[in-house]
Amino acid sequence: MLIVDDNSPDGTGQIADQLSEETHGRVQVMHRTGKLGLGSAYIQGFRRAIEMGAEAIGQMDADFSHPVEKLPEMLETLNKTDVVLGSRYVAGGKLDERWPFWRKGLSAFGNFYARTILGLPIRDVTGGFRLWKRATLQSMPLERVRSNGYVFQVEMTYVATLLGYKFSEIPIYFADRRWGQSKMSFRIQIEAAFRVWQLPGMYHDLRNKASLA
Repeated sequence: MLIVDDNSPDGTGQIADQLSEETHGRVQVMHRTGKLGLGSAYIQGFRRAIEMGAEAIGQMDADFSHPVEKLPEMLETLNKTDVVLGSRYVAGGKLDERWPFWRKGLSAFGNFYARTILGLPIRDVTGGFRLWKRATLQSMPLERVRSNGYVFQVEMTYVATLLGYKFSEIPIYFADRRWGQSKMSFRIQIEAAFRVWQLPGMYHDLRNKASLA
């Protein structure tokens, strides 16, 4: 397990270091010197996992929203595809009943918005519970990925789709966080809304290749 500590002020890094010692390195920690953002944290984590020799690289939130018991099913499914998504929006998927109506509506609209503009066949393009094949991530142009908020998930999905990679979606129950507060600020929402429109231009070369294929 690799924990990426984005200079968190809540003591996450120290707790992670303690876990690393207690597990004799089975839990590893990557400390970053500043609040550099979600997207760059994931990319650094992906690269470290590849260096460590991982054949399957998973990403998930650390607030217990994602059901860890789904990982064996996702890993088995990865044998037949390139990327597996823990999906809230396929049959059997569900959001926490305690979420207010406006929050469920915002989440559903965000997915519909990105899927429609980018023409993605995937139901849950903003979810952060994913399992990648090593070869898939290695062939992705990670140095070009610029999104640093939650739209990072959309950008990664879009690029992988342009490259012809196949996704499978496993239904999950997305629970509300047990502790802490969401970092989904208005600034992050604005970034997501505009970045979705920018993505086709940012990857026009990949789009052209996909059209020719």
